[in-house]
Amino acid sequence: MSVRFDAVLFDCDGVLVDSEPITNGVLRLMLHEAGWSLSQAECERIFIGKAVRDERDRIEAETGRPLTEAWMRAFYARRDERLRAELKAMDGALDAVRAAHRHTAGRIACASGADKAKVVMQIEMAGMRPYFEDRIFSGHDLPRSKPHPDVYLAAAAHVGIDPADCLVIEDTATGVRAGLAAGATVWGYCPAGHGRAFEGLAVARVFRHMDELAGALLCAN
Repeated sequence: MSVRFDAVLFDCDGVLVDSEPITNGVLRLMLHEAGWSLSQAECERIFIGKAVRDERDRIEAETGRPLTEAWMRAFYARRDERLRAELKAMDGALDAVRAAHRHTAGRIACASGADKAKVVMQIEMAGMRPYFEDRIFSGHDLPRSKPHPDVYLAAAAHVGIDPADCLVIEDTATGVRAGLAAGATVWGYCPAGHGRAFEGLAVARVFRHMDELAGALLCAN
């Protein structure tokens, strides 16, 4: 299947790097320490695709404690320590990034809902920083994060491409909604293969392995 896009905008967690199990493991442990016990599945359902701060009201209601800046700093520190020790790129993601970079003559960007320091660290660890350079965007730095379109609109504006001519790669319903709200074409990455996260959403394509993305982009060159 040959495709042509003027820019490719990637989510980070769960798309470029396999960080979600690590981050959610730390979060689940710290929430348990604060008095809110969650199963792994529950923690993933509530938090994947979102910033922790987006669930402030629920965290405070469940723990009976305020979500303080000190707690957030401790979470970031424990999370980043685990990521530095264990993080791996998603299988085939580096080749897909290279293919997207070639396909668009360098007009690629990362648009994440996570804090920018974490995103930059992860992209560097995955060996992808030379392809993204400064084109790394965080919803934390904008008025609204995903599922609002702000981070994708900022990334598209930076590379100088109308969002309608951009391909967004996402792995969560929250991120898909952000890409669609920006007016981009969205492909849903689903390495587990079932695609249920995207039911009812206008994803143009669901794919299971990054080789499929790389192949589609290289065939169009």
